Amino acid sequence: MEPTWEKEIPVVPMGKPRMTRRDKWAKRPCVLRYYEFKDRIREFTETFPRDAIRIDWVAYLPIPKSWSKKKKEETMGGLHRSKPDRDNIDKAILDAILKDDSLVAQGTLEKRWDDGNGPRIILKAWKS
Repeated sequence: MEPTWEKEIPVVPMGKPRMTRRDKWAKRPCVLRYYEFKDRIREFTETFPRDAIRIDWVAYLPIPKSWSKKKKEETMGGLHRSKPDRDNIDKAILDAILKDDSLVAQGTLEKRWDDGNGPRIILKAWKS
């Protein structure tokens, strides 16, 4: 079955940070980055189906510049098995595009290293 909606969002994926009460008035840098991330996601999801029952995403995360050329080539496009956690990225994406993410019943989540096309999120949605 083909997705109802699909979009590639050019943004560096990030997970939702743990928020504190203090973040309401003294915003930490990670919280400010998170709000910018959500705003960027919203720019690209204006036509997103708010009644989607399935949401799939693939997040391509940047490869550290400090890695050797050989290590970069070996990991390019491969599975990303370090932080940020997959569930925190999912929470950040769903919070950005949906007011009530409890309506989403299915979805596949995947983290990968940058494959040469830059950090991004490929988002797909299916309606009922």
